[in-house]
Amino acid sequence: MKISFHGAARCVTGSKHLISLDNGKKILLDCGMFQGMGKETDALNRHWGFEPREVDYLVLSHAHIDHSGLIPKLVSDGFAGKIFATPATRELTAVLLEDAAGIQEDEIKYINKKRKAADQPFLKPLYTTEEAHKAMDQFHVVDYETWFSIENGIELQYTDAGHIIGSAAVHLRITHAGKTEQITFSGDVGRYRDAILKSPAVFAQAGIIIIESTYGNSLHDLHQPTPDKLLEWIENTCIKKKGKLIIPAFSVGRTQELLYALNQLELERRLPEVDYFVDSPLSVHATEIVKKYPQDFNSRIRKVLENDDDPFKFAGLEYIKTVEESKLLNFRNEPCVIISASGMADAGRVKHHISNNIENSRNSILLTGYCEPHSLGARLQSGRKEVNIYGVVHEIHAEVGSIRSMSAHGDYEDLSQFLSCQDVTKVRRLFLVHGEYDVQIDFRERLLRKGFTDVEIPELHQEIGLG
Repeated sequence: MKISFHGAARCVTGSKHLISLDNGKKILLDCGMFQGMGKETDALNRHWGFEPREVDYLVLSHAHIDHSGLIPKLVSDGFAGKIFATPATRELTAVLLEDAAGIQEDEIKYINKKRKAADQPFLKPLYTTEEAHKAMDQFHVVDYETWFSIENGIELQYTDAGHIIGSAAVHLRITHAGKTEQITFSGDVGRYRDAILKSPAVFAQAGIIIIESTYGNSLHDLHQPTPDKLLEWIENTCIKKKGKLIIPAFSVGRTQELLYALNQLELERRLPEVDYFVDSPLSVHATEIVKKYPQDFNSRIRKVLENDDDPFKFAGLEYIKTVEESKLLNFRNEPCVIISASGMADAGRVKHHISNNIENSRNSILLTGYCEPHSLGARLQSGRKEVNIYGVVHEIHAEVGSIRSMSAHGDYEDLSQFLSCQDVTKVRRLFLVHGEYDVQIDFRERLLRKGFTDVEIPELHQEIGLG
């Protein structure tokens, strides 16, 4: 048995890990898109490092694009097997892939206009909207906490990972030659004090563990609650400076947490009376899907639901759907808050809002989660004085800040707690993925001190025997 790592290897994007069994069967864990990797991004997304038609099964941990975003391309390149996901993950993935395809099609049209003028050959998107729809036909739903037989000798169980609605840790029980071993893939591990979701669940003993490490060497700021931090930014930007507060946020997870925090401020009669816009059609769909799975909410939000039938809605909130409505926000002079995708500010409508507002010192840009080092969000956080957006150099006069407490990824204490249900003497191999290399080195040392004996940090496309 072997495993090879074709994404999220010494970086935080593009999750893809291929398990090759002794009987020739191949199981792919996640099929994520690389994001925010600069000029290398397109090439990374077009070259697999393995043959898609040789993959028998795809097991998806959750819907985020860096875990699901290349599924249509996998299918169009020859993968004909089943795709396993939790019910909420399947539903969210459908809207996320459709949105990703639409963004690609629009961007390719823009790029090809320039290529035509330069007498260069046209480019194609990674996949089309039609291909995104077609890929959904191969999905099969598996509920949490049940062992599902994929085929003889391969069983699958999902346990709640607490990262976004539907997110799961993946557990495979592989039986060969009379011997059974469990392989666990964490997916993305959520936080044990999440504002909305249940904590990650305990899981059965595994011999081989693949775990994410995004925040493997840091702790989140828990000293000031998220609603209080948001209130500070709104008051400083919208009330004091009379400007716009631009908040890049992923449509699934982060947007809902922001809305919940703002709703909390309204319930406490502390929400400033300004206009609040969610400028992302995808966020509208995603929020409605999240509402359909209250069984995944933690006890705190279920308590809120006893008196508030919609914890993601409050006075002054408006959803922007059309491109025309989005463009009109740029002509507003009144103070407002704009929440828009994507979270790393590297694509989507928020990139246009930043471009149009970054040179005005009255405005602010507030990052709310991890940004890959090459992404626009990371460049804004770096403290530089200017930034290139859509080929135009902008001086940065808007105030740039971040709220570390909002990350949906667990910090090193959360990751350690996730692993605490395991007997370290029975874990043969532990692989660190989905993290920057320097962070992974620190996390590896922490895990070794906890008693894990074999902690490895694989490179991109590295194949390792599990013997």
